[in-house]
Amino acid sequence: MATDDLLSDLLKYVLPQELVNYFEITSIDKEAETLHFHLDEYNIPPSEYSDLTLSPNGFYDTSTIKDFPLRDKKVILHLRRRRWIDDSGKSYSRNWDLTAEGTRYSKEFAAFLKYAFGYLPDTSPIT
Repeated sequence: MATDDLLSDLLKYVLPQELVNYFEITSIDKEAETLHFHLDEYNIPPSEYSDLTLSPNGFYDTSTIKDFPLRDKKVILHLRRRRWIDDSGKSYSRNWDLTAEGTRYSKEFAAFLKYAFGYLPDTSPIT
């Protein structure tokens, strides 16, 4: 199996499924206690707009999401969602529902915390 295939398989176990399918990792920054994964959405226009001719038009501001720790390090995902425009200049993007309602946690991580502690223990801003 090629190295790229192995890395792709590994990412399927580490990142939420939507991210593996629609985002590419552009960099990983390591701090003392935190891993920062930087991801950009692929240039694949949303299928619900397949009848339109869309062109890439940059990215929205970066969104941050807390996810499961890895090897005793906090994990923060930095996502850049892509924008597209049509011939008239109207802007389009894909709707993402990656975080638990009212939090900056991935849905899976929030469900785990709620099960383990009965509530989400830290709703402070991401630092």
